[in-house]
Amino acid sequence: MTASAGANANASAGEDETILRGNKALITVGAMLAGLMAFLDISIVNVALNDIRANFGTPLDRIAWVSTSYAMANITIIPMSGWLLKRFGFRRYYAASILVFTAASVLCGLSWDLLSLVLFRILQGLGGGAIIPTSQSVLFSRYPEKQHGMAGALFAIGAITGPLLGPTIGGYLVEWASWHWIFFVNLPFGLFAAYIAWTKIEQPKFVPDRAKVDRFGIALLAIGMVSLQYVLEEGNRDGWFESTTITVLAVVAAIAIIGFISHELEVDHPVVELRVFANRGYTAATALNFLVGTVVFAGSLLLSLYCGTIMHYRALDIGRVFLLGSWIQLFIFPLAGKLVTKVDPRLLLVFANVGIFTSLWLNAHLTPSADTAAIVTPLFIRAVGTGIGFVPLTFLAVASLPPAQRPGGTALFNLTRELGASIGTAWMSTMLDRESKRSFTFLTSHVDAYGAAAAEQLAALQRGPGARLFDPEHGALAVLKLRIAQQALLKAFNSSFLLLAIAFLSASWLILVMRRPGPAPAKAAPTQDH
Repeated sequence: MTASAGANANASAGEDETILRGNKALITVGAMLAGLMAFLDISIVNVALNDIRANFGTPLDRIAWVSTSYAMANITIIPMSGWLLKRFGFRRYYAASILVFTAASVLCGLSWDLLSLVLFRILQGLGGGAIIPTSQSVLFSRYPEKQHGMAGALFAIGAITGPLLGPTIGGYLVEWASWHWIFFVNLPFGLFAAYIAWTKIEQPKFVPDRAKVDRFGIALLAIGMVSLQYVLEEGNRDGWFESTTITVLAVVAAIAIIGFISHELEVDHPVVELRVFANRGYTAATALNFLVGTVVFAGSLLLSLYCGTIMHYRALDIGRVFLLGSWIQLFIFPLAGKLVTKVDPRLLLVFANVGIFTSLWLNAHLTPSADTAAIVTPLFIRAVGTGIGFVPLTFLAVASLPPAQRPGGTALFNLTRELGASIGTAWMSTMLDRESKRSFTFLTSHVDAYGAAAAEQLAALQRGPGARLFDPEHGALAVLKLRIAQQALLKAFNSSFLLLAIAFLSASWLILVMRRPGPAPAKAAPTQDH
């Protein structure tokens, strides 16, 4: 065989490692764009909730459904994406998902009341939830195995920066235009991404899976995931198990999910391939991914609330804080994509975990006198940690699976991060509420109403702000109570951040269970007869 023939054979072997064909650059741009849109819409709407509520005249306790409905649809469709890809193929399923998301985005912007917006958000969530794992599968299926680190890095740009930048972009759109534009902005990008998916993605060896549809499994999955998401989203507002609705739905979720797992492990053609968890490396990486989702999203929630309640920042100022703290990820992800194939990915994970733990530890020691640098620095460190860690974590999970299991495994990998985010935000919301009440009780129990310190504070308040009031004494007491409540809230924030840090650190042993993927087996070059 000549040298050129050998080179051609090697190139051919490299191409054979991919499932998809087509213009790699355009497919990459389309997948990154679609993924970024889907991830942005998880959080971009949050800064516009007050404007939407004012526009529709919606009660405060119902406006959260704008976010909850999207999350419910998201978390229901994600685990089914692997099965849907096998049934319809990458091109049809991916293009249809993007078009559904884009059309629903326009309908959300045109909605006329809360009910219509919630229904359109459910439709948007179904499209967005399908886009999230499929974008990752498209990149891993188009890139040869030796370039999976870079494929993971490209996907990570949307997966991590999307939710973090959502409030910033949403804040600017609401400030410069109106809340409708947080949805309308998806139209040109969605149409462009759908065009690329339909015209550029080629799957030459695709054979549709015509196996009998597991309708019972789909029903159990939908009931279980919707019930679980409702419990997580609304539980803290309704007092958790003090609410009959939450209690009933928690029982329904438990029964449906346990029944779903049992059913999927027995059926011949499952809608979700749970057998991937027999792979120890994949299971460990997925478990750590769940915790990363928990701490990143819960940490972002706590920091947003801290900036709003303790520092009294406006929504746009909070968005700027996240922008200042997260921009570095745009440069970290490509770097991590190159390092992951040259350095043991587990070492990168150790570095990442140290960074994430350090950032949470610094957050746990914030004070009301903190300046912008003190608030941004922990966020910046966390951005570096997640940027370095996300790519090797994805690489270790996906590369440990055989190619046939990767679409389903990728969907479950993304599901665990979304579940971690939902559980983490629900956990921290409850923790913050309970800890602030406990700290307030503790602090007030140590305030001596007849002590010199309390008397001095009350006298100063009566001479200051209280001097303008009809009843200076009661006014001074109210201000003193407010100061104690603020101190209690600060202690609650510190305790919550510390708990997140300890929980994350205690799970770092999972890195020891993971295995570094070995080199792909060399393919035999075709022989020539002379």
